Amino acid sequence: MALWEQGQSGNPAGRPPGIKDKRTAMRQLLEPHAEELVAKVVEMAKAGDSTALRICIDRLIPPAKAREEPVSLPLGDGSLAEKGQAVLSALGEGAIAPDVATAILQGIAAQARIVEVDEIEKRLAALEAKHAKS
Repeated sequence: MALWEQGQSGNPAGRPPGIKDKRTAMRQLLEPHAEELVAKVVEMAKAGDSTALRICIDRLIPPAKAREEPVSLPLGDGSLAEKGQAVLSALGEGAIAPDVATAILQGIAAQARIVEVDEIEKRLAALEAKHAKS
C-alpha cells in the first residue's frame, strides 16, 4: 500500500525539481581550471606544504582497510545469551580485539532479531489457524 500517489512528492516543501545541487555548480566553476589547480597543489606539495602533500597522497593512495584474520570461538549450539557471553569472555581474555568482538556481537544481535521475528510469525500463524477453526 503506497503512502503517496505516483508523481506526488513526499516532501512538498523540499527543493523544487530542476534546481542544481550547489556542489555541482562549484565543480562546474572549477572544471576549466582543473589542470592548473592540480599542478599548483603538486608544486606546493613538492615545496613542503603538508596540507597539499596530504591532498596528493590521499588521491594517490586510498586509505588502508582493516583486514582481520578469521577467528574461531567456541560458540557451539548454546543460547544467544551464551554465545554473547563467549564473545565477551574471549574479549576479556585478549583472544580477540574489541572491534572483532563488536562485529561478532552485532551479528549475534542481528540473529536474535531474526529468531524473534520468526517466532512471532509462527505464533501469529498458529493464532490465525486457531481463530479460523472457531
